[in-house]
Amino acid sequence: MSELLRREVLDVEVAFRGFGFQDSDDNVVPVPFGDDFEWGVFLQEHERRFDLFSAGHTHTASVEVKVWANEPPGPPGEWDEQGEVDFETTTGGVAVWTMTLGRSEHLIQLGKPGWWRVRVGCIGRDEVERVTQAQGVAYGVEKYVIDFWPKA
Repeated sequence: MSELLRREVLDVEVAFRGFGFQDSDDNVVPVPFGDDFEWGVFLQEHERRFDLFSAGHTHTASVEVKVWANEPPGPPGEWDEQGEVDFETTTGGVAVWTMTLGRSEHLIQLGKPGWWRVRVGCIGRDEVERVTQAQGVAYGVEKYVIDFWPKA
């Protein structure tokens, strides 16, 4: 049985369709967020960092982050996009980065350093693309669920 340790919902500002997560100690990330960002790749793994490609240019995404003691059950329902990556943290903390703000105020506490498995699911991609093209900015239309659990 999976044990949920922590859950929080973040409002993340997205610009130029990208945002990312990296070790909270910026000095241990060889290529910080923004560099080597791959246009069009939904979930891109880098050393001590992973990037997300949004369907909307400029908007605020709703991001639900869950930290688990072990592998969680698969997400219910259907997702527009989904993927998994491995993530290493030397601090046990994960900082959220955006294209315009750089490091945001959001800090996710995993509880311990080491290797983690990360699953990302996203819904609302078609709608956020439509809204950002028609109106410019959207709020909470694109929704992400990000699960972290220790890699066995």
